[in-house]
Amino acid sequence: MKAWKIGDDVNTDEIISCRHYPREDNSELGRFALEDVFNEFTENAEKGDVLIAGDNFGCGSSREYAAIAMKATGISCIIAKSFARIFYRNAINIGLAIITSENAYDKIEENDNISIDFNKGLIENFTKNKKIKFDPLPEFIIQIIQKGGIVSFLKEKDLDDMTNDL
Repeated sequence: MKAWKIGDDVNTDEIISCRHYPREDNSELGRFALEDVFNEFTENAEKGDVLIAGDNFGCGSSREYAAIAMKATGISCIIAKSFARIFYRNAINIGLAIITSENAYDKIEENDNISIDFNKGLIENFTKNKKIKFDPLPEFIIQIIQKGGIVSFLKEKDLDDMTNDL
């Protein structure tokens, strides 16, 4: 996976401008994500790439469209020093993988080749031959991401099973 890197305090209006939504097909939003602040990403990011961000990614308004737009880019994950709380929850709810890591930002450069193991809590930077640990995601969050979001996850889950998992 190729790494893309952006700085601190990227807000939801910068992630996706309100001029681009609502749309009948939200999958179109990916082509506009970050277009006003990181046009190179918008034009060149490929499916499976990873966005590395600084502090407070997704701050600003609570628009779910910001998380939807990032997922629609096809990236596999966003790794940030910190996320705005509502963006974090929105991302998980729609099945976008996100990781909080203080160390990743300083140990991964743009264009580095990386892999992520969510279960082990490990990012491998093959370009720099470094391993970066993070707190592994809880199993139920991994399942939500794998199912494509909370709605799909809950449709397949028995409520008794769900309360046992939490």
